[in-house]
Amino acid sequence: MPGRPRGWLFRAALAAAAALLRPESRACLLAARPAPRPRSQAPGSLKCFLGALKMEMTEMTGVSLKRGSLAVEDNDSVAPAEEAKRQKVSECCLTTGRAGLENASPRSGENVLGPPGAVSAGEGTENSDARLEEEEEEEEDGLSEEGDEEEEAESFADMMKHGLTELDVGITKFVSSHQGFSGILKERYSDFVVHEIGKDGRVSHLDDLSVPVDEEAPSEDMLTVLTAEEKQRLEELQLFKNKETSVAIEVIEDTKEKRTIIHQAIKSLFPGLETKTEDREGKKYIVAYHAAGRKALANPRKHSWPKSRGSYCHFVLYKENKDTMDAINVLSKYLRVKPNIFSYMGTKDKRAITVQEIAVLKITAQRLAHLNKCLMNFKLGNFSYQKNPLKLGELQGNQFTVVLRNITGTDAQVQQAMNSLKEIGFINYYGMQRFGTTAVPTYQVGRAILQNSWAEVMDLILKPRSGAEKGYLVKCREEWARTRDPAAALRKLPVRRCVEGQLLRGLSKYGMKNMVSAFGIIPRNNRLMYIHSYQSYVWNNMVSKRIEEYGLKPVPGDLVLRGATATYIEEEDVDNYSIHDVVMPLPGFDVIYPKHKISEAYREMLTADNLDIDNMRHKIRDYSLSGAYRKVVIRPQNVSWEVVAYDDPKIPLFNTDVDNLEGKPPPVFASEGKYRALKMDFALPPSTYATMAIREVLKMDTSIKNQTQLNTAWLR
Repeated sequence: MPGRPRGWLFRAALAAAAALLRPESRACLLAARPAPRPRSQAPGSLKCFLGALKMEMTEMTGVSLKRGSLAVEDNDSVAPAEEAKRQKVSECCLTTGRAGLENASPRSGENVLGPPGAVSAGEGTENSDARLEEEEEEEEDGLSEEGDEEEEAESFADMMKHGLTELDVGITKFVSSHQGFSGILKERYSDFVVHEIGKDGRVSHLDDLSVPVDEEAPSEDMLTVLTAEEKQRLEELQLFKNKETSVAIEVIEDTKEKRTIIHQAIKSLFPGLETKTEDREGKKYIVAYHAAGRKALANPRKHSWPKSRGSYCHFVLYKENKDTMDAINVLSKYLRVKPNIFSYMGTKDKRAITVQEIAVLKITAQRLAHLNKCLMNFKLGNFSYQKNPLKLGELQGNQFTVVLRNITGTDAQVQQAMNSLKEIGFINYYGMQRFGTTAVPTYQVGRAILQNSWAEVMDLILKPRSGAEKGYLVKCREEWARTRDPAAALRKLPVRRCVEGQLLRGLSKYGMKNMVSAFGIIPRNNRLMYIHSYQSYVWNNMVSKRIEEYGLKPVPGDLVLRGATATYIEEEDVDNYSIHDVVMPLPGFDVIYPKHKISEAYREMLTADNLDIDNMRHKIRDYSLSGAYRKVVIRPQNVSWEVVAYDDPKIPLFNTDVDNLEGKPPPVFASEGKYRALKMDFALPPSTYATMAIREVLKMDTSIKNQTQLNTAWLR
């Protein structure tokens, strides 16, 4: 309209929509309200607003678990495409309106907000290269391309046509006979809470924020004695960002106590820096300099840590809506240390509230507790000093508290379903997140690796594919298909840390004649993920055949474990076992197979895939599969449940650890309400999927393809 500034439409729409949103989302949107800016920037802000509005509409609606449509994620899951989209918009808002605070959850490998010049979490890269990659990722996450939202809406709907279903990965059977019903899982991420169970059987809870009494711990004065400018100069010195060889800080109040505090503060906050006192023109200065060059950056100085104190500070980490590696990256950046000094027993899902134990090398409890004042969606507590770090897999399992909202099942149906889960359990399938979310499943790549078909491996990872993907990946794949030039395809890719970017860098470095070395540039865990996915694919299919053929009773020739050794069930011993004792092998060179029809089914399946079941050793040692055993049916422990009535879909239906710390009273439920919810508690051992337990209760397909079939109207 004539006479109105160009941004008026955005501000008017922002104000109108903010009134409709939840308070926390309203704050994000209002924070994103732009200051006067050049006209050329207005469309980007409007897109951020529209994207955030779309995100809020999705969260308010939830995903209805109608027959054939289930929106669930496991504690071990990879966030689906919908979650990536929400996060992308959320990051846009937060970058605009909450500089320096963490609220959105970057995907694994992406940059996270932290202090300026924080140490990169990248593996083996120089700081300048890592910063360049982080800047590239920030640019991509800023929703800068025109038409991006429309493209994403279309591609997200396309996933319905091209994604995997449970049938595709061998998930076909149920163990219970009850009738399924519908509900909503994770309408709010706080509806899915995970508490880690340690190897001693203790469930991790955050219930103590106090710092252990330690006379040698840094005082509060040490955290505040340095000005922001001094901290910035020291940080730049620590990270080799300038040509200065030292930083001098004048001691204004020249007392021995004050000098001691400054010395301690520098050494504590900036590992790798040494200090000394100098007189300059009648004034006292504390001079900081590097003690041991770049290597000191990764390892705190040994002599600055009291010998009487354990080298590792163990603490309980409470986090909301962020996966474990992202959380470690955030903590490491705020502490200005490398992520590899942290250790933990298991990774936890993003879209949930999770509580787990973390250990960190030579960082004081006081310094960790100080982060509670700086970070959102985190709480650190229950500090103790120990001699040893934590190791992956040492945990006994996880305790889940899950709310299924707006359930349709009758009380009798719920009772039958939960009794079955408690008494029989569920088939221990590998969940859908194990196999990827695009039209090229990860197990296909794994099969090609095991076949030593490296050209096919390259093609499967890099070729164009149907389904939901970001625009830059589509362009990269198209360039690869057209030119087979890794350098040209890499130029189309602004985000280089993804698997495609790593592989293309490898091909550029080693050439098309050395594909094995090129593939080796991808981190080892990511490479092994592909072959583990193939093992999981075989296992799922074989277990479905085993249950179809023999039902839920042990039969002669089944396998059971005695200690770590698998043995056969003999005819005379069948009555001594139940289905909960039976295991089946993941294919490999160090396992035995059942002595009945399923053994031949394994052989037929691998033969059809051009693999020799009698020789699972690979030319490359990393890809040789030793195999393992996995229980066929898992019975959850500590199962309890209740059906509650509620009117407001936004209210929490139980207290978290932080709620209890803050003294919030537990929710009070009415005898009747608009909606009913099923609140369930259960414990599972490691490497089992909560989604598969919930699938058994609801009798639903958990694939993204089925999740989206009835739930993409908000994108149209």
